[in-house]
Amino acid sequence: MNKIAKTIAEELNVKETQVESAIKLIDEGNTIPFIARYRKEVTGGLSDETLRNLGERLNYLRNLEQRKEEVVKSIDEQGKLTDEILQSVAIAKTLAEVEDIYRPYKQKKKTRATVAKAKGLEPLANIIIEQKETKPIEEIAKEYINIDKLNEEEKKNKDKVVSTAEEAINGALDIIAENISDNPKYRKEIKRQCYREASIQTKNTKDEKSNYEMYYDYQELIKHIPSHRILAINRGEKEEYLKVKIEKPEEKILLYMEKDIIKGETQFTQMLKETILDSFKRLIEPSIDREIRADLTEKAEEKAIKVFGQNSKQLLLGAPIKGKTVMGFDPAYRTGCKIAVIDETGKLLDYTTVYPTEPQNDVENAKKELLKLIDKDKIDMIAIGNGTASRESEMFVSDMIKEAKRDVHYVIVSEAGASVYSASKLATEEYPDINVSIRGAISIARRLQDPLAELVKIDPKAIGVGQYQHDVNQKKLAESLTGVVEDSVNKVGVDVNTATPSLLSYVSGINSTIAKNIVKYRDENGKLKNRKELLKVPKLGKVAYEQCAGFLRIFDGDNPLEITAVHPESYEATEKLLKSLGFNKEDLRDKQKLEELKQKLKTINIEKTAQEIGIGEMTLTDIISELSKPGRDPREDMPKPILRSDVLKLEDLKEGMILTGTVRNVIDFGAFVDIGVKHDGLVHISEMSDKYIKNPSDIVSVGDIVKVKVIKIDKERQKVGLSMKC
Repeated sequence: MNKIAKTIAEELNVKETQVESAIKLIDEGNTIPFIARYRKEVTGGLSDETLRNLGERLNYLRNLEQRKEEVVKSIDEQGKLTDEILQSVAIAKTLAEVEDIYRPYKQKKKTRATVAKAKGLEPLANIIIEQKETKPIEEIAKEYINIDKLNEEEKKNKDKVVSTAEEAINGALDIIAENISDNPKYRKEIKRQCYREASIQTKNTKDEKSNYEMYYDYQELIKHIPSHRILAINRGEKEEYLKVKIEKPEEKILLYMEKDIIKGETQFTQMLKETILDSFKRLIEPSIDREIRADLTEKAEEKAIKVFGQNSKQLLLGAPIKGKTVMGFDPAYRTGCKIAVIDETGKLLDYTTVYPTEPQNDVENAKKELLKLIDKDKIDMIAIGNGTASRESEMFVSDMIKEAKRDVHYVIVSEAGASVYSASKLATEEYPDINVSIRGAISIARRLQDPLAELVKIDPKAIGVGQYQHDVNQKKLAESLTGVVEDSVNKVGVDVNTATPSLLSYVSGINSTIAKNIVKYRDENGKLKNRKELLKVPKLGKVAYEQCAGFLRIFDGDNPLEITAVHPESYEATEKLLKSLGFNKEDLRDKQKLEELKQKLKTINIEKTAQEIGIGEMTLTDIISELSKPGRDPREDMPKPILRSDVLKLEDLKEGMILTGTVRNVIDFGAFVDIGVKHDGLVHISEMSDKYIKNPSDIVSVGDIVKVKVIKIDKERQKVGLSMKC
């Protein structure tokens, strides 16, 4: 354990004691959100992101230790374990290194070398590799001819027969070639040289236009190639547009092995040179290529998954639009635009289908019908999905709202995954009598009202903010995104009396069964009045209660502390704190007293007060923060969506124009920004700042509102280049 904790502490640049404490909490079954929020004293304040990285590394390193034990045991059972092997296994840092050490001792399938060994040619191989014998090797090899010693039945088995001296020598050299290829020292050095000097080369396999044209004759050093290019090359190869090769420093590699194997000029020199070349070309190179490509892909996927997670988190934590009646507008051509009106509580008021786009172009009737709905339902905002026919719909809405009696704005909303939700079992349960196509419009409207509550209903992979999400390891992507959703939901907190089972199931300590049981209990018994009542919910025991209680909010309940993230275990300390300041918990309901309390909280001596009321300083700091803003939604600090009332066409753009846009996606090489034209514009990483930027996500996040300058317009390809240097 200490060794693993020490390794993780060095990697994450935190104290070993912090890692040991976190591991203990994880092993006891505590969730990451719970540890990050309510066990800061124990972990020294490790964040949810650090704790997730810690959990991943813990899992990998434990698997590594287990594999090391299996390998040592297997080699020992063969009677071949040495101190040198034990030492090599002990210092190995990756599973690949351990497998390289184990390679010579693995049970092999039939190879040229195993056939040669079965013919009894291993002693001859040893003579050649030792390079001491002065007697001509052809003479020695004759001693291994066995055809005259075999009976007629044995002669039929070609794998047993040695007919000539040449055959014996070739068999012995096959054994040497395999031994060279199995040597972990050589494989380690070859990989090291490749990572320093090798390059990836790509050539086209088809003479036709494609997304991969930049790779039709391309070369880049492995150590410099960014992850998005690796994933692009992999996809191009998979779609059979590209042929990929790793160009290695072959001469250097061969020279290194020759120096180590060949002992001066002897009768064996030339045959050993040829054997080293054969071993490299036939046995080492193909597997090294596979390992390097797999390693590069794994690292690129990790990066892509991380980017996807960061983008998803920003999208999930988008600012909610509260207290507004919203019209969801799901654009389409032939099948018509689906419309759903949602009141400020998310309840469906009206729905219809209109046909203002191609091929019907029934603009007048569509306008008449929607203006009637705007008036009848007192609509404040229109959320337009950003998919097919989005810009044509935007132009229609922009014209239509000019004639509305009310002040109405529209917002472009990401509709990624809306169709996945529409056809889901969950959507059927929520709206059994509503057509699948209308459910998409409901989802689009609700995303504007409360992005988190709506997006948790969709498989995180379908949210669609990242790069190459369909090419990466789907299991790792799903695990990472589930963690992102959990962290987001628990950061915001959940109203236990209004939350859907989908939202509740992401709360720390609550699974889908408990989530459904909470809703069922609520339906049968009415609103929960306090957190303690959660213990009456079937299957929600003391352990789950400890994990979830602080993240669940009860508004208008028995205890005003329960609209905050203060955990029940800290109620006593919180009340002591309030009493020491001349207040009580009921004062949280009184606006005037709350203002007085806020001022008093600013004057607290954290160190002294923490000792007096018997809690940790970090916990006290969190309690003070919660009492200063009881019931406040942390998403209120996030950028609000841009409200539009007019549309911008690509033809309206001119180079040098300064516009305001919303960041829709952040990728390795920049960010896509919605500036109100049909396609999002690209801010390349080089146009984000005058300073050097390693990662675009250091500068922008999904949902950010940014000022951009138009620097390039490609009307033919409908592409816009933007700069944030304005």
